Amino acid sequence: QVQLVESGGGLVQAGGSLRLSCAASGRTGRTYAMGWFRQAPGKEREFAAAINWSGGSTKYADLVKGRFIISRDNAKNTVYLQMNSLKPEDTGVYYCAADFTVGLPYTPGEYDYWGQGTQVTVSS
Repeated sequence: QVQLVESGGGLVQAGGSLRLSCAASGRTGRTYAMGWFRQAPGKEREFAAAINWSGGSTKYADLVKGRFIISRDNAKNTVYLQMNSLKPEDTGVYYCAADFTVGLPYTPGEYDYWGQGTQVTVSS
């Protein structure tokens, strides 16, 4: 089992930045990819970014490409999501997820473990 805890959410004005963190604990000795997803009220959970086990490969949704940066520190079992140039449409609950794979999954169904989420609100 892997436990994931997100932090760093909050309220920010449009154009601002936030940095989300996701700390993993439990069976973290295995190779695992990490992803960030978000869910706006009344909408389905959608992919934002993913990073492979080594940090050498990343993938972004078109809506966040060029504004968000995903990274990881395996020594700390932590993945980050740096969010810049935030827009009101970025508002939602942000979830991190883990999948034991050497690949780079980007759909919710591919991930086995999920955090509780952290709220991000971008005001106009």
